[in-house]
Amino acid sequence: MKLSEFKFELPSDLIALHPSDNRDESRLMVLHRDTGKIEHKVFKDIIEYFDEGDVFVNNDTKVFPARLYGNKEKTGAQIEVFLLRELNKDLHLWDVLVDPARKIRVGNKLYFGDGELVAEVVDNTTSRGRTIRFLWDGEDEAFYNLIDSLGETPLPDPIIEKRKVAPEDRERYQTIYAKNVGAVAAPTAGLHFTPQIMKRLEIVGVDIASITLHVGLGTFRQVDVEDLTKHKMDSENFRVGPETVEMVNKALDAKKRVCSVGTTSMRALESSVSANGRLKLNEGWTDKFIFPPYDFKICNALISNFHMPESTLLMMSAAFGGYEFVMEAYQEAIKEKYRFFSYGDAMLIL
Repeated sequence: MKLSEFKFELPSDLIALHPSDNRDESRLMVLHRDTGKIEHKVFKDIIEYFDEGDVFVNNDTKVFPARLYGNKEKTGAQIEVFLLRELNKDLHLWDVLVDPARKIRVGNKLYFGDGELVAEVVDNTTSRGRTIRFLWDGEDEAFYNLIDSLGETPLPDPIIEKRKVAPEDRERYQTIYAKNVGAVAAPTAGLHFTPQIMKRLEIVGVDIASITLHVGLGTFRQVDVEDLTKHKMDSENFRVGPETVEMVNKALDAKKRVCSVGTTSMRALESSVSANGRLKLNEGWTDKFIFPPYDFKICNALISNFHMPESTLLMMSAAFGGYEFVMEAYQEAIKEKYRFFSYGDAMLIL
């Protein structure tokens, strides 16, 4: 397929700048692939579509406050450093993006806070990319606590272009089941879940399985080639463990629903398919790019937010729900003024 086939006009006022007052009171559009029916619900109604023995697969990655503001040595110029991933824990080496990039060169020292944290630029990786080494000789726990206190919640650009990060974003731009630190963007389909919904699913007999995929900034990277077969996804670190494998395969054997909570969970699951079409233990890095047409092996239900035009997340949703059906649903969402993007409303594809 072509990139231009995923273009549509999205009114800017439909990009949600804030989360709904209550997580589970976001709107929910339900797409029935077998009948072509579209329903308009509230997220807490999701319980109605699942039964005993069905499985939800959550991404339990935890977002860390990856955006740091600091100053260059000597000049004192203000700089922004966006932490992408830790390259070497012992040496405190990190892969980062910097701004303004033209002023940040190899050998520069960068100061954060009141100088409690200092880093040195050791390599150029891309036009905005750098490798930095934090000059730290204390305990690891104290280092990560300092990053946590100095860093800012890494809301995506379409939101921070319109407003500043608020204290409440630290809690709301995080799923309630976030556990394994490593993401610089939230797995946003999971933001709608509350302890009450999790409890109700448990009472119904729905099993909750977890994978970990540390969402990187590549999830928002623009596709810049018209021919989608030529697009290369950024790699993201993931793990699919034994409990999840057992739970999912049991549901598949019983012909029950296996629902991926978000496109990030789906990437991890589809990167871990055995030769006989079942889920297998797996961990490492995945650069899997899913776009139509695609034969999904594991899940038969997907929860997703409403994504931006020409995004790889929209492409995966369209691959799962059917290109024409999903694009029709997006037009319906615009007409009905659903909220889009990370803090927006949800879609359930059955």
